[in-house]
Amino acid sequence: MSKKSNIKRTSKDLENTSKFLSYVLRHKPESIGITLDSNGWVGIDVLIRQGNKHRQQLSQDLISQVVITSDKKRFTLSEDGLKIRAAQGHSTNQVNIVHVEKIPPEYLYHGTATRFLDSIIQQGLIAGERHYVHLSIDNKTAVAVGKRHGKPVVLRVSALTMYQQGIKFYLADNGVWLTENVPSQFLEVI
Repeated sequence: MSKKSNIKRTSKDLENTSKFLSYVLRHKPESIGITLDSNGWVGIDVLIRQGNKHRQQLSQDLISQVVITSDKKRFTLSEDGLKIRAAQGHSTNQVNIVHVEKIPPEYLYHGTATRFLDSIIQQGLIAGERHYVHLSIDNKTAVAVGKRHGKPVVLRVSALTMYQQGIKFYLADNGVWLTENVPSQFLEVI
């Protein structure tokens, strides 16, 4: 193990590494010359080697710290600890994680910015560049997500009613609920 892997990381180091991992594991793996398998996995050794070639100093220890300390649980380690993937949020066509269909609770929540509200009311929630629309189990999380995009607004989704009408829901490794879209008749501004 190199000396760098034993250094205590600052929260800024962990945040920057988390952003880098999100970028390459969710959106642009080719930017550092890695290929994700169809379930989003890449060998940690490959990720470290390629990250280091592209001036992103990675180590097994640093990656483990990011995974363990992430409040959003964006990343999943394989059972053997040799691979990593983003739990959800992919925009790359390389990845098609097979999520298990689940029955959602009666309501789920989606945080966004007020400037997107007119469009959402007209067309519902759509995945855009991502594979799924992301929904949270609680209003508090949705508010935090909305704040990242501007003045927040929270939409309550009648998830169980949607499910009963044949729309599928999935639960990602990190507790984020996923669905392909949410038609506007199932949305309520709260």
